[in-house]
Amino acid sequence: MSLSLLLPGPGVTALLTSWPDEPHVYEREAGELDRVITPESIDHYLETGCVPADEIAVVSNGAALHPDRHRTAGRTDPGKLRSLYEDGHTIRLGNLQRVVPFLADVSRGIQQETGYSNYLHAFVTPPGRQGLLHHWDQQMAVIVQIAGIKRWQLWRPMFPSPMREYQESFRVWDPGFIPRWEAMGPDLEIDLRPGQSLLLPRGWVHNPHALDCEVRSIHLTFAIRERTPVWVAEKLVGRVIEKDSFRRVILPVTSGGIGFRSKYGTSDRPSSSTWPVSTSTTSHGPCTEPLSRRWNTPLELVNRLSGTACQRAGAEGWAASRPPEVDANGLRTTPPPPTGPPTASGRTSGSAAPALT
Repeated sequence: MSLSLLLPGPGVTALLTSWPDEPHVYEREAGELDRVITPESIDHYLETGCVPADEIAVVSNGAALHPDRHRTAGRTDPGKLRSLYEDGHTIRLGNLQRVVPFLADVSRGIQQETGYSNYLHAFVTPPGRQGLLHHWDQQMAVIVQIAGIKRWQLWRPMFPSPMREYQESFRVWDPGFIPRWEAMGPDLEIDLRPGQSLLLPRGWVHNPHALDCEVRSIHLTFAIRERTPVWVAEKLVGRVIEKDSFRRVILPVTSGGIGFRSKYGTSDRPSSSTWPVSTSTTSHGPCTEPLSRRWNTPLELVNRLSGTACQRAGAEGWAASRPPEVDANGLRTTPPPPTGPPTASGRTSGSAAPALT
């Protein structure tokens, strides 16, 4: 198993069965990973320039240099990298699973074992220096220390379950975060040494730096992209266009269009005599009950369209039986996509799309 190259048995079991939400340090025995990825092999990638320039970042005390500082004619310049490292900058070699065949196999194995895609970076930090400052990541990380000692100051998550661009550090950053964390002190402080791995769940704030003033730090970060209900929903939504019922028009009556309001008034509770009723018996199913008996307001009707209740009531059949609205040019008009924050039920406010079943 590829995970067993990064973690001992208990760590692999924890990752596969419970997906921990607390950091944990594991002692691991030297294995094939340690024989292939060594300080000397990392130096070789730095000195040959075979890691693509776009996958390299040069950072010191939280500030990243412009990529041209380590490039010549658009390519990785080993001499520039060496000079920047000697000046105290951390060198990040990104996506090594695309460069090193052995690591490509490890990455593929992790995906087969977990079902999750992943990537890995190597970080080379000069003695006693620091590259990245306080931040958090959007996925689980398994950090494998290769050389030197790196101190990890950790704080509990500020935001629950950050994911992709949602609640990324820089998107929700407040200048007062670091002073607040420093005043509180870390919730955990870990000195990670060669032969150890750190399981670091997403969202945990970390402030890492090379502890030893005489020895550099090298570590690998394996970032594992968890699958969540968001992923499931995206997969399902990506297929709904294949279903005819999801390609039908949502009528102005259900989306609160101004044409409907001008015809039937602006009352939140139109009477059953003015609310349109369909007695259609098309293949989509009849719906003869006045809508006002089932939903109090147009907004509630729109919200119900995203739940199974409206499907049980036959609202889909009612909507499908109505002719589409057209503009002066004979083009069908379609309401804009719903927007708004999630509601307590988990739906987006203003959502008008029927729920998947």
